[in-house]
Amino acid sequence: MIGINNITVSFGGETLLDCVNFHVSPTDKVALVGRNGAGKTTLLRLVCGIQNPTSGRIDISPSVRLGYLPQIMKISGGGTIMEEALSAFSETNALKDELDSLNEELSRRTDYESASYMSLVQRVSQVSELLALGGTEPPEVQAAKTLLGLGFEEKDFSRPRSEMSQGWNMRLELAKILLSHPDCLLLDEPTNHLDLESIEWLEGYLKAFRGAIILVSHDRRFLDNVTTRTIEIVLGKIQDYKVPYSQYLVLREERLSQQKAAYANQQRMIEKTEDFIAKFRYKPTKSNQVQSRIKALEKLERIEVDQTDNTSLMVKFPPAPRSGDVVFKGEGLSVGYDGIPVFTGANVEVRRGEKVALVGRNGQGKTTLMKVIVGDLDPLEGSATLGHNVSIGYYAQNQEDVLDRSLTVFETVDRAAVGEVRTKLRDILAQFLFRGEDIDKRVSVLSGGERARLGMAKLMLHPYNLLCLDEPTNHMDIKSKEILREALSAYDGTLVVVSHDREFLSGLVDKLYEVSDGVVKEHLGGVDDFLARKKMESLRELERRYGGSAPAQGEKASQVAAKAQNGASSEPSAPAKAQKSKEEARADYQRRKESSKEWKKKKSRLDFLEKEIAKDEKGMKDLEKILSNPGPGDDIMELTRDYLNFKRDLDAREEEWGRLYEEMEGGQ
Repeated sequence: MIGINNITVSFGGETLLDCVNFHVSPTDKVALVGRNGAGKTTLLRLVCGIQNPTSGRIDISPSVRLGYLPQIMKISGGGTIMEEALSAFSETNALKDELDSLNEELSRRTDYESASYMSLVQRVSQVSELLALGGTEPPEVQAAKTLLGLGFEEKDFSRPRSEMSQGWNMRLELAKILLSHPDCLLLDEPTNHLDLESIEWLEGYLKAFRGAIILVSHDRRFLDNVTTRTIEIVLGKIQDYKVPYSQYLVLREERLSQQKAAYANQQRMIEKTEDFIAKFRYKPTKSNQVQSRIKALEKLERIEVDQTDNTSLMVKFPPAPRSGDVVFKGEGLSVGYDGIPVFTGANVEVRRGEKVALVGRNGQGKTTLMKVIVGDLDPLEGSATLGHNVSIGYYAQNQEDVLDRSLTVFETVDRAAVGEVRTKLRDILAQFLFRGEDIDKRVSVLSGGERARLGMAKLMLHPYNLLCLDEPTNHMDIKSKEILREALSAYDGTLVVVSHDREFLSGLVDKLYEVSDGVVKEHLGGVDDFLARKKMESLRELERRYGGSAPAQGEKASQVAAKAQNGASSEPSAPAKAQKSKEEARADYQRRKESSKEWKKKKSRLDFLEKEIAKDEKGMKDLEKILSNPGPGDDIMELTRDYLNFKRDLDAREEEWGRLYEEMEGGQ
C-alpha cells in the first residue's frame, strides 16, 4: 500500500532521517513515536507529498486515498459547521452523479456483446463498490454522528465556522477527514484539541476503522488502545515492532539487553583472538593457526547494539514555601465574559498539598476557571479568595501568545529571573534540553514541544507553592511527559492542572472539578474513578432520554390496537384479565423455551472459557519458569512475545467470562 524506500532527509548539513525503510499494509495501525524533533511530522509530510526527501522514494498505490490531519493547518471555508462537514461528501456526490449517468446510458444501449458495453458494466460495478465503502447511512446522519462524537452540540451545526476557535476548527477538519472515508489516515496529534469524552469516541472509531492508520500521538493509552504496530524514530533510524507501544517498550528492553550481552561476549572473543594473533604471529609453528584466526576475524559479522536517544528532561521543582491550609476558595462563582456567564453557582475549594484536575469538554470553562484562580479574571458574581502566603506559578495553554517571539531562549528566562537563580540559567535550560547554540534560538523558530519546555523552564525560576498548569503536555513527547508527571508527583506544593491526557492524570490527581453545561461539579478520587462514573452516568442519561418514552409509546400503540380489535367501547372482563388466552400462553411458552436455549448456550460458552483460561494460566506459568532461568538456546524475545499473547488472550477471556456470568445471574 505505502512503501518507504531508503528515505533520507537532511537540513543544513544535519541528517534528520537516515536511510529509513518500512512498508504499511492496507490494515496496519501504526504508532509513529519518538522525541520532539525526531522527524515524525516530517515523515507524514513526505508520505502526503507535501515535502520531498533528500534521497530515496515513497511508493503509494495510485488508488489509495489519504486523509491527513496536520498539527497546525490553515483554515478555509466560510460555511456553517454542518455545511463544512457535508463538503467531505463531494467525491461521494460526484460518484452518485456518475452512477446515475452510467445507468442511464446502459438503459439506452443494446450492443450487449460489445467491448464498450462491458467496459460500462465494469465501471458501474466499480462505482457501486466505492459508494458501498462510504456507508449506507445518509450523509447528514453520518455527519451528525461524527460531529456529536467529536464534542459538537446539535445547536452548533448551524453556526458559521468563522465563529469557532482554532481548536474547534481543528475538530471540524478531523470530522471532514473521517467522513471522507480514506484508505489511510495520517493523524498528527489528533487528541491535542479533544476532551476526554471525545478522545474515547475517537478511540472507538479508529479501532473499528478498516483502513490503515499512521498515528503520531504523545498519549500512551490512546496509542495502546488504537494501534497494533509501533515505529520509533531514534537518531534518524527506525525501530519497528508489530505490537502496541507498551508491549514495544518491553520487547525493546529485552532486545537491548540481549544485544548488549551478545556484544560483550563477542568483544571478549575478539580480544582473546587478537591476543593469540599478537602472541604467536612470528612463530613458524603457529603460522597456520594465526592466519586462520586472522581470516575468521575478517569474516566475523560484528554485533551492533541499537542506538538509543538518552537525552531527557531533568525536572525537579524548587521546594514550595508553606501556604495557608486553604489555597483557594470560590463561593457562588458566576464567571464569564462581557456579562455573559460561562458557568454559575460554582463552589471550588483547593487545600494545601492537593493535586486537582479541571476537566470537561472544550469550551465549557476549564481555562476560564483557571484564570479566576490565578487572578486574571474577576467573577461576575460570588467571591474568589486566594489563601495566605500563596505564590502562583502559571503555565498558560497557548505559549504562542505568552512568549515573546522576538526574544531568544536565553533572553526569555533571563528577563523572568531575579536574584541568585540568574547564575543558574544555563543549567536550568540544559535540564530542559536547551544546550549549546539552542539557547540562542529565537522563540519564533521553536517547535511546539520546544516552546512547551521553555514555558516549563520559567517555572523553575521561583519557589512557587501553587502551580497552575493549563494543558502542559500538549506537544510534549511521551518520555518528557512521564518525567514531568514524576516531578509533579514529587512536588510538595499544591497543583491545579487542566488536561485531557488520561495517562498523565492517572495516579497524579486526587480530586477533579468537572466544568459542564454551565455547572462546576466536584469529584473526589482519581481520573480513572471519574471516567468509570461518567460511563455509568452516560448510560443512565440514555435511559432517561429513550427508556421512558419508548415503552409509553409502545403501550399506547398496544391500547389502540386492542381497541381496534375488540371495539372501542368494550372493556375486557375480569376472567379475561385473570386468564391468558391460548395464543398468549403459547407465546409465553415459546419465550421461556428460547430463554432456556439461550441460557444453555451461555452455560456452554462459560464452560469453554473456563477450560481456555486454565490453559492460558498454565502456559504463562510454564513460560515464567523458562524466563526466570533461560538456557543458552532459548529465544527471550520469542518467549516474551508468546507470554504477552497468552496474557492478552487470558484478559479477553476473563472479561468475557465475567460478562456472561453476570448476564446468567441476572437472568435467573
